[in-house]
Amino acid sequence: MAQNGGYGRGMQIRTPVCRTGRPRSAAADTAILAATRAALVELGWSKLTLGDVATRAGVAKTTLYRRWPGKNELVVDAVAELFGELELPDRGSLAADIEGVVLQFAAILARPEAKSGLMAVVAESTRDDALRERIRASIVDPQKDLVLEGRARAQTRGELPTETDPEEAARTVDLIFDVVAGAVVHRTLVSAEPADEEWVRDFTRVLLLGLTASAPERF
Repeated sequence: MAQNGGYGRGMQIRTPVCRTGRPRSAAADTAILAATRAALVELGWSKLTLGDVATRAGVAKTTLYRRWPGKNELVVDAVAELFGELELPDRGSLAADIEGVVLQFAAILARPEAKSGLMAVVAESTRDDALRERIRASIVDPQKDLVLEGRARAQTRGELPTETDPEEAARTVDLIFDVVAGAVVHRTLVSAEPADEEWVRDFTRVLLLGLTASAPERF
């Protein structure tokens, strides 16, 4: 859900740029990130090692270290690739579009590799500014692009007003993302409750109509 703001298309993974030596192999990158997710499922973040990932991916440790400086950065990129699967569906209305993307988001967060990896790197980022920036660039900003896309589509349909002030529009996008992502992350990862269709429908109603909405009617 970034420009600063709305629901959008799949994200791009921002992996480190190799400035010297041989060109990077896309196949090696893919294998390493897949191996990282497999290790997260089987071992969890605390027991995952770069050596184990290299073995699973069939690459040398040096190949892995040339691409990622440490475990945290590797896990961020492995999890970010999952969020690249997010797409903004066109279901005919703003409410239906929000429900569709939130259900996708919740399904990704429910995957064990996303759950353990994301919570671990977020915790680590509280004392690592560079890691926090990597999370923002690789995971948060691309999802804000979804918010921008969905918001623009709703404005074209006449469902939302158009904002002429770019700074105000950017703040609105940030707020939408914070509300949606915060609610879904808390529901799935903190409360460990399902973000099923009923919950997503009720959440969307509150998001669009506010707390003063009287009846939980479907849009």
